[in-house]
Amino acid sequence: MFSEIRMRRLRHSENLRRLVRETYLSVDHLLYPVFVVPGKGVREEIPSMPGIYRLSVDQVIREVQEVAEFKIPGILLFGQPQMKDAKGSEAYSDQGVVQQAVRAIKSQLLHVLVATDVCLCAYTTHGHCGLVDKNQVLNDPTLEVLTKIALSHAYAGADLISPSDMMDGRVSAIRSTLDEHGFSESPIMAYSAKFASSFYGPFRDAQGSLPQFGDRRSYQLDPANGREALREIDLDISEGADIVMIKPALPYLDVIARAKDMTDLPIAAYQVSGEYAMLKAAAQKQWLDEEKTMMESLQSIRRAGANIIITYFAKEAAKILSR
Repeated sequence: MFSEIRMRRLRHSENLRRLVRETYLSVDHLLYPVFVVPGKGVREEIPSMPGIYRLSVDQVIREVQEVAEFKIPGILLFGQPQMKDAKGSEAYSDQGVVQQAVRAIKSQLLHVLVATDVCLCAYTTHGHCGLVDKNQVLNDPTLEVLTKIALSHAYAGADLISPSDMMDGRVSAIRSTLDEHGFSESPIMAYSAKFASSFYGPFRDAQGSLPQFGDRRSYQLDPANGREALREIDLDISEGADIVMIKPALPYLDVIARAKDMTDLPIAAYQVSGEYAMLKAAAQKQWLDEEKTMMESLQSIRRAGANIIITYFAKEAAKILSR
């Protein structure tokens, strides 16, 4: 004879399930990545990321208008330069594509938050996230460049500064620089636990940011290390981060959950290009139901503890959530 407790009682109907549901996913939790490139009239689909495009500034405006219509709170901007060099100097140019895009979006008075990625990988000839000397990525000299990028984004009108480089001390350096130049109200969303993941492949195709030598394991986290990820998060909090991020999301749900337990700060999780691409590919093969698996994956990230989900599925999810 089994216990009188019957767990199935509260699963009997959809309305009962709604009443006792523990985790809710809303459009309010979504942030949509956008790739901006030089030129005009550019709308180029990324082969490994169906439905995601490289967009010139004029096309970004159209994209953001659509994001606003879906009531998605914001976008995360990534840029590509006209020309690359060893120092990634276009990353902090006043005429860089990200800076142009931010100003253009703000000029339209669109009710969408604009977050900007702060990094060097897409802007350098070597493809690394920091300055390089003798095939070594230099930490401290890179901080000065990162602060220039962050400041240029703030001057352009960015609402949220998001450093993704994984250099030690960059949150503190950016916070100090923003404060010194009158941007003490500008929040920082730090890529705090960014793992050296194999799930970034389609993004690197999209950005042309594959390293020209070595890899990024000397500065991104070892996928085997959970406690180290929590130390990185703790350090970024101590340096002034307002939001901390775990990237990727699905392979690191345990880190998201542990981070949620250790801090009251908002937790962001990035459902990265490889996560998006594998679900899209399986759905195209009709091996998975795209809508159901997409929503289940997003729900799992929320359940783990993420307040913000950066996802290429944001527009598709918003359509479903608005039904």
